[in-house]
Amino acid sequence: MTVRRREFIALVGCAAARPLVGQAQPARGLRLVGVLISGSPPDPMTGLLRRHLRDLGYAEGQNIGFEVRYAMDQSERAAELARELVSLNVDIIVAHFTPAAVAAKEATRTIPIVMSTVGAPVENGLVASLAHPGGNITGMSAAGAEMAGKRLELLRQLIPNLSRVAVLASDSTTNPFIPLFVRETTTVARNIGIRLDPVLVGGPADFEQAFAMMVENQTQAVIVQGLFDSHRRMIIELAARHRLASMFSFRENIVEGGLISYGSSQPDLLKRAAVYVDKILKGAKPADLPVEQPSKFELVINFRTAKVLGLTVPPALFALADEVIE
Repeated sequence: MTVRRREFIALVGCAAARPLVGQAQPARGLRLVGVLISGSPPDPMTGLLRRHLRDLGYAEGQNIGFEVRYAMDQSERAAELARELVSLNVDIIVAHFTPAAVAAKEATRTIPIVMSTVGAPVENGLVASLAHPGGNITGMSAAGAEMAGKRLELLRQLIPNLSRVAVLASDSTTNPFIPLFVRETTTVARNIGIRLDPVLVGGPADFEQAFAMMVENQTQAVIVQGLFDSHRRMIIELAARHRLASMFSFRENIVEGGLISYGSSQPDLLKRAAVYVDKILKGAKPADLPVEQPSKFELVINFRTAKVLGLTVPPALFALADEVIE
């Protein structure tokens, strides 16, 4: 049963289908949207983007088509797929997560690019500034690193004796956002007396070893990078097996059995990304559209998982939650 604490946008279906439009040139009046996703299927991003564009008046196969590509957590593959989308003469590229945005920027300086969930776009050189992005890129900044303090605070409310936390993330060669993410989280942890252990991996093949290392280090909780959301079942199972509290960025992971999430609303981010796509397809220039930061954040707790881990959800934290899975 799901108890909702505040009104929020519900997640809907995931479309992991291959492209509607193939190598042929799009039909007259059909705008072609390339979608480059850093992770692996399934991912709710494509379904949400399609839904929000439909709400804005686009009909798939009539006035809009999609070319969807998954980089499978590999930066080299992201670069290859970005070049492929450019070769298809797409009208716009929507980049999901930082590696996809970096690959898209390297592939084209003319085709408009919309970031849907990208961390630290200024620091990573994707845009000149949030207010004046310049170039061919704009969209949504995910504000991931800025959430470090809040996430650690929430974990400490659940685990009063919290002293050691791991961060499970991809290495910097795969995701240029990671050094900033780890640095911000480490600084906050140090200031509040918590030791932070970055556990950087190349992909899901390294998860087993990563969790074994956490156990050896007597880790009490793990903060999971959003890029790994498509592998949530494996991560949640490993966290449960090793009795580790798990902190995620998005609600969907908690529905599957993760302990707690705090971050921007993924449906809201993608709704705003769809607005950018609409504006650009109607003639707006990315350079003239300021990058937006999230305005909606969600706290979701899985009460069942907390009980299994022997954790008590404090009444104050229970009251703050947007949603509690019971």
